Amino acid sequence: MTDLLDASPRSRLLPGPTAVPKTHRSGTHRTTDPAVTVARVWAHRRTMGITRIADVTGLDRVGVPVTMVTRPNARSLAVNQGKGLTLDAARASGLMEAAETFHAEHPRLPLRLSSWRHLREELETVDCHRLPRHPYGSFDDDRMLLWASGVDLRTGAPVQLPYELVHTHYTTLALPGAGAFLASSNGLASGNHPLEAVLHGLYEVVERDATVLWELSDTAQQDATAVDLRTVTDPGCRGVLDRFAEAGLVVACWEQTSDIGIAVFAVEVIDSADGMDGAPAAAGMGAHHDATVALARALTEAAQSRLTAIAGSRDDQPPSAYAVAHDPATLALHRAELQRVNAQATRSFAQAPHAVRDTLDEDLAQLLDALAAAGLDHVVAVDLSRTDLGIDVVRVVVPGLEHLAFAHEEFVPGKRALAVLEATDTTAEHAAEQPR
Repeated sequence: MTDLLDASPRSRLLPGPTAVPKTHRSGTHRTTDPAVTVARVWAHRRTMGITRIADVTGLDRVGVPVTMVTRPNARSLAVNQGKGLTLDAARASGLMEAAETFHAEHPRLPLRLSSWRHLREELETVDCHRLPRHPYGSFDDDRMLLWASGVDLRTGAPVQLPYELVHTHYTTLALPGAGAFLASSNGLASGNHPLEAVLHGLYEVVERDATVLWELSDTAQQDATAVDLRTVTDPGCRGVLDRFAEAGLVVACWEQTSDIGIAVFAVEVIDSADGMDGAPAAAGMGAHHDATVALARALTEAAQSRLTAIAGSRDDQPPSAYAVAHDPATLALHRAELQRVNAQATRSFAQAPHAVRDTLDEDLAQLLDALAAAGLDHVVAVDLSRTDLGIDVVRVVVPGLEHLAFAHEEFVPGKRALAVLEATDTTAEHAAEQPR
C-alpha cells in the first residue's frame, strides 16, 4: 500500500497555466473586494464557531477601523482582531484570521510518526537544524516526531516537516515529540485564492525575520532606518498618519527591510501626553512588494494593537501587558524615545524597495527568487483548506528564517541572527578600540 505521505500534495498551491490578476488594491492586493470576502466567510461562521464580529473602532479616538472576531470554543486564540483602511477591510481581516486559525486547529492531514534520521532516508524533508527551536525543548536526529506533508513552492515536490510547526491545536495532550520546535501562528495565512494565501504567509515570515534582525542590530544602525514620515505621500497611509496626529499620538516608523529586499516597516504609537487614555505604546509591522501596502499594514496594525489593549479581550495578553499603561515614568521614557527618533529621522519613504505588479504569480516568482538568493532554498507550504468551507488556508515554513518570539526568553537565534550579533559585537569592539 502506498504511504499517504508519498503522494504529491495538491498542485493548487503552485501557479497554474492562467495568471491570477489582482483586482483590489486599496491598502492591500487581493483578488476580490473585501465585502465579497466577508460575505463568503461569514456564511460558514457556525462551522468555525464564530459567534460575533464586533466593530471596536469607537473604543479609541483614532478612528482607524478595527474589528474583533470571537470563537469561544477555540483551541488556541478565542479572539482575533482585524484592521484595514475601511470597515469592510477590517471585517475581512478579522474573519480571515479567525478562519485560518480554525483550520489550523482542525487540520485534516495524513501524519507519520518517525525520526528525522529514518524519514529522510525515504522522503524529502526540511532541514530540522534550520527550524526555530523551543528554548526548553530538545531535538536530535532520532527523536520520534509527527510529520506532515507540504509542497516545495520552487520545485513542486512533496516535502515533510514537523507537524508541530503546522497545527495550532494547543489544547490537546502532548503529541509525540512535541516541544522540540517553537510552535506559533507564524506563516499561517488565508486568502481568496491559494496564491493569495501563500503570498500572505510568505510576507509574514519575511516580516518577522526582518524584525528580528533589525532588533539585534545596534542603536546607530536602527536610527539610520528611521523614516521621516513627512515623506509619505500615499493617500491611504497619509490618511492614517493624519488620524494619529489628530488624536494626539506620537508616531515613529522604521524601515526594517532585510537582505531579501521586500519592504518591511515597523511603527510605534503612544499618547503625546500623560493621562490621555492610559493606553500603552502599541506597535505594528508590515511587509509587501508594494511599499505603500507594507506601510499601511504596519500603521493599521499599530492602531489594532492599541485597540487590543484598550478592549482587553484578547486571551493571550498577560496582566503585565497592561501594567505599563499605569506607569507614567515608563510611558514618558517611551514617548521621549519616539520623539528622539522622529527628530533625527532622515530616511525617505521613497528609499524602500517598491514594485507593483499585475498578478499574484509575478509577486510569488520574484519572492521565491529573492529567498533563494539569500540562501533560503526550501520554501514549503502546507495546504490546510477544506472542501466543505472553500476558504484557502496555508501554513508557510521557510527553514533558515528567524522566528519572532514575542517573549524574549523564548528566542533561540538561528544562523541569520547569529551573524547579526557577531557583526554587532565586532562593530562595538572596533568602536571601543578607536581613540577618543
